[in-house]
Amino acid sequence: MIEIDGSEGEGGGQVLRTSLALSIVTRQPFRLFNIRAGRKSPGLKKQHLACVRAAKQISNAEVSGDAIDSQELIFTPEGIYPGQYRFSVGSAGSAALVYQTVLMPLVHADAPSFVMIEGGTHAAWAPPFDFLQHTFIPLLERMGVSTALTAERLGFYPAGGGLLHARIHPWHDRERFGLLELMSTSLSATAYFSKLPADVAQRELRKVRQAFVLDEDVLNAVEVKSLGPGNALCIYCHSPQVTEVVTAFGKRGVRAEDVAKSAIREMLEYLEAGAPVGQHLADQLLLPMALGAGGRFRTLEPSGHTRTNIDTIRRFLDVTIDVAEEDGSWLIEVKT
Repeated sequence: MIEIDGSEGEGGGQVLRTSLALSIVTRQPFRLFNIRAGRKSPGLKKQHLACVRAAKQISNAEVSGDAIDSQELIFTPEGIYPGQYRFSVGSAGSAALVYQTVLMPLVHADAPSFVMIEGGTHAAWAPPFDFLQHTFIPLLERMGVSTALTAERLGFYPAGGGLLHARIHPWHDRERFGLLELMSTSLSATAYFSKLPADVAQRELRKVRQAFVLDEDVLNAVEVKSLGPGNALCIYCHSPQVTEVVTAFGKRGVRAEDVAKSAIREMLEYLEAGAPVGQHLADQLLLPMALGAGGRFRTLEPSGHTRTNIDTIRRFLDVTIDVAEEDGSWLIEVKT
């Protein structure tokens, strides 16, 4: 059994999700202890448990420690069982993180799966639906993965209530991945709002337009029906190689202009770095690359999430992951 100290590295939920996926794919049980030990409220929370229980269903795993605030989990998978599943986070916790937990195991199944996931689709500290749709999934397709993701409803913090539909097909042909350059970029932006004045979205987009000198036709204010009020501003950087998405979320008491400034600042950092893979994308590419044909990409300085994910992958797979600084950016190569 693989033993993992959850307090090491980034110390959050990333190590749990990667361990669940790799445990199922490799049929290796694991014990994770000191789960989120360094956090203000340690142990498993609703969205972590949603990932555990989704992983349990698709693998018919034996599990102990799957309870709120538990700081130890033992997970022993039986196999990979494709089919139709419906998972609920039970809060505004991220539906995207549940999707990413079950995705890699289910592409290793021998038949397609259809998955419905209820939860938050646009919330802080997790990839929003736009990131999955425009950034993550197109790059998976270049690795040979076939999956489609749609949002029937969007869900914002704290009400949640979003609903994602995912079709996941067996992974037949693995392609080596490469993403080293960023060329000929263009920008656009979308401001989502629910149960809020339209002026909130318009003020955010006005700020983005001023910062990047954009035309009106690439700016979109989209009113959505959601269980509760919410606001998310997405700025997209389009290039032939990749579409990067940065997102800022509206909060009570925070001016729309300040929400926009946060997203603008993150996009400027990405553009100035000149590396095609942003920090959030870097740690999410590692798992499919390690399970696929490997490859390499250029990114910003690796985050704690990225380094923790590298360490976790190495515990389950016999792969080489090299990280080296080159000319102001970082080259990450996965050799399978």
